Amino acid sequence: MIEILNPTLLTRAKVTGALVADILQTLKSRCVVGTNLLDVDRWAKAMILDAGAQSCYVDYAPSFGRGPFGHYICTAVNDAVLHGRPYDYTLADGDLLTLDLAVSQDGVAADAAISFLVGDVKPPESVAMIDATERALAAGIAVARPGARIGDLSHAIGTVLSEAGYPINTEFGGHGIGSTMHQDPHVANTGRPGRGYKLRPGLLLALEPWVMADTAELVTDDDGWTLRSATGCRTAHSEHTIAITDDGAEILTLAR
Repeated sequence: MIEILNPTLLTRAKVTGALVADILQTLKSRCVVGTNLLDVDRWAKAMILDAGAQSCYVDYAPSFGRGPFGHYICTAVNDAVLHGRPYDYTLADGDLLTLDLAVSQDGVAADAAISFLVGDVKPPESVAMIDATERALAAGIAVARPGARIGDLSHAIGTVLSEAGYPINTEFGGHGIGSTMHQDPHVANTGRPGRGYKLRPGLLLALEPWVMADTAELVTDDDGWTLRSATGCRTAHSEHTIAITDDGAEILTLAR
């Protein structure tokens, strides 16, 4: 399903997007050396419920996961990259952490992810990888406007990632979003320009460049959810929800 939101729903989407951004920034500030991932999940739950919103994750049970996700946020550390299920792990200095959060409020969902380094240790290769996903995300957003096609966004994202030297996996990527978290169209992180669905005002998209340092192959943890790099290399992931407007793209999950 491809959903086009009316002005009332777009206004609600902005509120949901701001909530997601605020929660992620609050959690980032709390994720210091010694923080446990289960505490991060508890904090996310409290902030979502305090806002009168609903988690898109806790009861989520798609075909690629094993049963309901059961948590309120995805926490992926180092070689984990997607669908990271929080567990009893204490963050260490230099860990590369990705927080991925999707929330629904007043019938509209928003989805975003941030990657950052915990503590004082900042490995240059990890800094560069995070930067590449952020630049790729910005490139995809820059070409998102009415009349553009999904392939234009995929091509812009993939060009940045490829030029930075990262293999690109196309199993998971961006997606439409609206009354539910995952909708059509799929937005791969590489592609051919001029192909695919033509963007229209009112369309919401979650764009999410993610990479693994030296592989495009994923492996799944025993938890049935967490996806890791097959080689054990580090990973990074950046995501925003955007709304297509008459003038281009508006980022709904931008930190204030």
